[in-house]
Amino acid sequence: MQTGLATLLTLADSRLPTGGHVHSGGVEEAITSGRVVDVPTLEAFLRRRIRTSGLVAASIAAAVHTGVLGVDAAQDETDARTPSPAARQASRSQGRGLLRLAKRVWPAEDWSRLGQTPHLPVVAGIVGRAGDISPEHTALSIVYTTMTGSATAAQRLLALDPADVAALTFTLSRLCETTAAHAMDGPADLSDPLLDVLAQHHAARDRPLFVS
Repeated sequence: MQTGLATLLTLADSRLPTGGHVHSGGVEEAITSGRVVDVPTLEAFLRRRIRTSGLVAASIAAAVHTGVLGVDAAQDETDARTPSPAARQASRSQGRGLLRLAKRVWPAEDWSRLGQTPHLPVVAGIVGRAGDISPEHTALSIVYTTMTGSATAAQRLLALDPADVAALTFTLSRLCETTAAHAMDGPADLSDPLLDVLAQHHAARDRPLFVS
């Protein structure tokens, strides 16, 4: 059995109390604007999200895990790759939630270097190393939860059949794996203007159901 595999499964569990369940990753705004209306359009959205924001976050997490990026540099690189202020805030909010949990699970680790509001992928990189999982599995956990967070939110918002959404996540599993492998090439230098716009529009809306 691979070292840390159970840790990987735990990190990918939607029940992990890090606050991720209140974030939709832009899918709420995509639904509101009519871009996502059913399972096929949800699939297109998820593929785009995996290949862009999922890849970027995973590549930063892997770089932190391997030591290619230090914490401060990784924070700056994440900011640079996240043009939307709303998306940056969402990343830091989820990073704070993961950090809170990590302090309980690995109390011997020096978490003070992360500050109070670190980006999610930066924390994930340190967590992956503390949890003794491979850097690629750290990347995979980020890509996978990038997908499932939005998929679950869409299921709730559109009242989709849970079996259809689950089948979709199985369909996208191979893309998640290849994206995680690609993340090992180094910090990905890209962003997605559509996702940035959706994040900003969502932040400006009155009483959205999800934080992001």
